[in-house]
Amino acid sequence: MDSRGYSILTLALAAVFSASSAISCIISCHPFFLFDWKKWVESDLKVKELQKSLNSALEKCAAERQGRIRAQQALRKAVVAESKCENLETTAYPMAPIGIIQSCFSTRNGTPRQPLLVPLARACLVFDSARVPPASLEGLEEYSHCWIIYVFHLNTDLEKLWKHPSQSKFKAKVCDTGTMVRVPRLKGGRMGVFATRSPHRPCPIGLTVAKVEAVQGNMLLLSGVDLVDGTPVLDIKPYLPYCDSIEGATIPEWIMADSMLSVASVSFSDDFPSSLVDCWKAAEKKSLYSSPNEIKTLVEQVLSWDIRSVSQRNKPHDTLTKFGNGDNTSDLGDFQDGETYGNGTEVAASGEIIYHLTLEGMDFSYKIDSNGNVIVEKVQLSSGIASGNQKRCSYSTWKDRLN
Repeated sequence: MDSRGYSILTLALAAVFSASSAISCIISCHPFFLFDWKKWVESDLKVKELQKSLNSALEKCAAERQGRIRAQQALRKAVVAESKCENLETTAYPMAPIGIIQSCFSTRNGTPRQPLLVPLARACLVFDSARVPPASLEGLEEYSHCWIIYVFHLNTDLEKLWKHPSQSKFKAKVCDTGTMVRVPRLKGGRMGVFATRSPHRPCPIGLTVAKVEAVQGNMLLLSGVDLVDGTPVLDIKPYLPYCDSIEGATIPEWIMADSMLSVASVSFSDDFPSSLVDCWKAAEKKSLYSSPNEIKTLVEQVLSWDIRSVSQRNKPHDTLTKFGNGDNTSDLGDFQDGETYGNGTEVAASGEIIYHLTLEGMDFSYKIDSNGNVIVEKVQLSSGIASGNQKRCSYSTWKDRLN
């Protein structure tokens, strides 16, 4: 190679060296080349390991869920098989009350036959906090109404339901004998029990709807109720108009005869306001209402429907004779009537029949003439409120939410 060739080679090597130095400088100075590729690779491996562990855990959970489903299906099959055995009373389902109703209706007497007939009828459903945490009620107050599934705990024939069906003496028709009841709209006529809303059923479970007024903690305030104080509640569900209200639904003609159960008028005696004010002083702290005037309106709404039993409406003088003779056990079918709930009576010195209605621990006395005009004469404290110390939900608990 001549001297010219060596010069060219020297220049080329110098250029390569300069370029290599420049690239090294760029790699060492530019942020992109500062990235630790080794750590990135290790991190990527950890992510893949965690993803694999997560997938494994999900598969395990799915397998456990399938196992639970299979176990539940096996349990249901066992229950069904057991129910086919002769020993039917051993079959049971895990049901217990989730709460108790604190209602304005102190007794069955006067409790409306159906829901929403008395708009001012209030009740407080107090949930068992051990079974129903407050979070279970979140969102319920966004609904205007709810369904309530409950137990007819005051039925007088509950002990029969524990017996074998062949020994329970349960009657298929609602009649006027034994512990069964008469259908008010049929004037005592018979009807199959499943064609009525009688509480005397093979399973004493009731279904009603009520207006949701407020939710606070483990309590639900309701209105328009037809539930007696102390009613055990099994479940509640929101009312959905689009599926719960059935357009075109039909009912028998005898159901539509509600006019026979309404009264002509409700009025109050001159002495009533003062007696109500006196009772209110003792009842106020435990009441679901804000004033005596609100209680008066409640009484008027309740008595606008004839709450007397069938025989009391049709044969008031016979009832007078029975009570006048001291026969307080006669006509037991009426006093166990789940749709009319009977009615307490007494005979005045004048011979008139005085009926009694107990609301909010107060005993209201009233008369009703042959034309269906109701006159509420006086009110006094019932024995329960005078001596009871049971803690109850009151209007003061709800006034901030209702106003």
